[in-house]
Amino acid sequence: MPRPAPGTPLAFRWRKWDGSPHWEHECVYLGADQWGDWVGQRAGSHSFRPGREVTTTAPSVMMLPSGRQDYVLTVNGEPELTRVYIDIAWAVQWPDGELPTAIDMDLDVVRRLDERGVYIDDEDEWEEHRVRYGYPVRVIEALEATAHDLERRVRAFQPPFDDATADQWLARLAELDSNA
Repeated sequence: MPRPAPGTPLAFRWRKWDGSPHWEHECVYLGADQWGDWVGQRAGSHSFRPGREVTTTAPSVMMLPSGRQDYVLTVNGEPELTRVYIDIAWAVQWPDGELPTAIDMDLDVVRRLDERGVYIDDEDEWEEHRVRYGYPVRVIEALEATAHDLERRVRAFQPPFDDATADQWLARLAELDSNA
């Protein structure tokens, strides 16, 4: 699949299980490695969903994994205290000639730089939405297993959930900014 040139602006679009719009992030394509495709959000970029808009205060990078469609990794730069935020997802994809998309499945794996450490977040929303949207049992079982596996891997700082991997991509984002 062809990808845009590094530095190309793009939007990453999330939706919910029923197809309704969710978050959309203003991003820039950074490139790919053995883990997947990486996009970045500069400080001051916009993220929005129905009823809410956020302007980022720190740079971040997101990785859409190769060969998997069940999560998206986000790593935030300073001064954010949430270093790692993994959205458990469904149908993470980058269709030919289109923008990257994914279905947000509520569960998140988080690593904070404070006393909260690593944890699975939004389990209450997961419980509510699995009933509201009627998630199939096979999806529920697969994504719960994914969340627990990713929590373990984040705790162990396994690549690409280590700082060094993401820091390379944050540096590439900063380099694009300095060359602009």
